Amino acid sequence: MADSDQDGQASTAKAKSKKKLFILGGAALAAIIVGVGGYLLVGRSGGEHEEQAAAAEEKVAAHAPAPAKAAFLDLPEMTVNLATADTQKQRYVRLAIALEVDKPEMAEAIKPMMPRVLDSFQTHLRELRPEDIRGSSGAYRLKEELLRRVNVAVAPARVEAVLFKDIVIQ
Repeated sequence: MADSDQDGQASTAKAKSKKKLFILGGAALAAIIVGVGGYLLVGRSGGEHEEQAAAAEEKVAAHAPAPAKAAFLDLPEMTVNLATADTQKQRYVRLAIALEVDKPEMAEAIKPMMPRVLDSFQTHLRELRPEDIRGSSGAYRLKEELLRRVNVAVAPARVEAVLFKDIVIQ
């Protein structure tokens, strides 16, 4: 009787291992089929899509107007003390800024208003703490605020962008 129990368990174990092998083999075969099918679909249509995109880009480039000539106006380097809680240790920011305008004529129109622009920049910078300028998000916020202030100062002229050439916090 013990021999028949062992034979029954052995045949059940073999059946289970064959079933597992069959399931794993089927899953592997399905994964291969899906992978090959995906490659054929994406590989064939990807080339056509790239050709269509290149043709559309050429059409847009042919009909696009010539880019306007931007002009840049350099501001003098500014060194401004920052607001700090510690009166014993002063912190400074040194900035080199360029203003981007869409036409050279606009740069000439802005030059007479430069004292107003510099005053607006300095009064804002004196209120900042070193933490306000740190990191890329701080520099971005500063750039946006300076752009707003310069456009208020030079209205009706318009500045397209404030560009940092150099920014150092000491």
